[in-house]
Amino acid sequence: MKRTIGAAVLAAIASVLFFVAPAYAATGLHVSGTDIVEANGQKFVMRGVNHMHTWYANQTNSFADIKAAGANTVRVVLSGGRWTANSASDVQNVIDLCKANKMICVLENHDTTGYGEDAAAYSLDQAVDYWIGLKSVLTGQEDYVVINIGNEPIGNTNAGQWTAATVAAIQKMRTNGFQHLLMVDAPNWGQDWQYTMRDNAQTVLDADVQKNTVLSIHMYAVFNTAASIVNYLDTFENNGWPLVIGEFGWRFDSSQVDHETLLAEAVERDLGYLGWSWAGNTDPILDMAIGFDPDNLSTWGDRIFNGVNGIKATAKQASIFGGVQPSPSSSSASPSPSPSTSTPPPSGGCTATYAVTGQWQGGFQGEVKVTAGAAAINGWTVTWTYANGQKVTNAWSADVTSSGTAVTARHASWNGKLAAGGTTSFGFLGSWTGSNPVPSVTCTAA
Repeated sequence: MKRTIGAAVLAAIASVLFFVAPAYAATGLHVSGTDIVEANGQKFVMRGVNHMHTWYANQTNSFADIKAAGANTVRVVLSGGRWTANSASDVQNVIDLCKANKMICVLENHDTTGYGEDAAAYSLDQAVDYWIGLKSVLTGQEDYVVINIGNEPIGNTNAGQWTAATVAAIQKMRTNGFQHLLMVDAPNWGQDWQYTMRDNAQTVLDADVQKNTVLSIHMYAVFNTAASIVNYLDTFENNGWPLVIGEFGWRFDSSQVDHETLLAEAVERDLGYLGWSWAGNTDPILDMAIGFDPDNLSTWGDRIFNGVNGIKATAKQASIFGGVQPSPSSSSASPSPSPSTSTPPPSGGCTATYAVTGQWQGGFQGEVKVTAGAAAINGWTVTWTYANGQKVTNAWSADVTSSGTAVTARHASWNGKLAAGGTTSFGFLGSWTGSNPVPSVTCTAA
């Protein structure tokens, strides 16, 4: 049929006036390019830690303690039945605790850990069923809650199944009406060493009709060099894929993750990071707060909260809570019940305290806290002598050497300079026979 120019113009105008918007719209926290943003468009970068709530459900004070230490986000471990299931009322209480302490709440289902390799693990489909069962307490919390569908959902057996399982899980969440920002973990127990998530990231992101999924990598021993971290992060950045570092540990020996590079790169790229973990590990090396005590931070806890590129220096509170608050007060490690303390230092001097933070038959973990005197210092050396045959077997956050029974610890490249009254710490593992008393220590400042 012949159409006049006037009719064509009217048709064009009508097409604009009657344009139908997509069936979804950004609700609460959502992805924008490679960033996570709030409903008002304000960029939000996660800075926080993991809390093992499902096994320590009575440690509810930890939410306030984690906030006081400087975090803007807490990733909360939940279970839908592999362990004692966290009920809807319990999850509601967790969300309320996060909101009361002005932290974004990343809720994760831990049941899926190692699926395909660990016979006890649940599938991602089962994890989605758990979230569906909690929908009544999750709906309306999109400003405050991120749903991490399943922790480390595939082990090292047939890691390739991750792509189809993750696509199906995302689609099932959306079909069931969830509007939240979704987080999906990598296979290979989260570390993606076979690059399944890296090579199939676009397929997974495209599966979300709301385009509101962020990918999560867990960095442990697979990422023990700077190059391995930089190369992995470069791929995601160059492809414009949203990513967070949902778990990572620290370099307590040379085979472990290069946490210094990780922290620096995350800050440089504005990537969120969530360290593992606040407390409660069966292996206490990864505990940040010894015995859940916020006033007794471990070497790892002190580093991630108070160090360069750490949480306290880089976290900004979500604007949904009223913007950025002043930095929380310092939460630093306290001495052990029977530490060795040097005499008060002169101007420019330093003191050190030695503590045994964990002990087992034939072995122990130690920590030394260094404090500057009345003036700033540019470096420090701590020395002590063992009287009962103890030996340091490896150390972190300091260069520790032994000559017979004498031990010398010198500052690392990043923790030698301390302001007046400033503190840092280093840790080590050791062996002992017979007894393991606390030695006297001496601190000398550069």
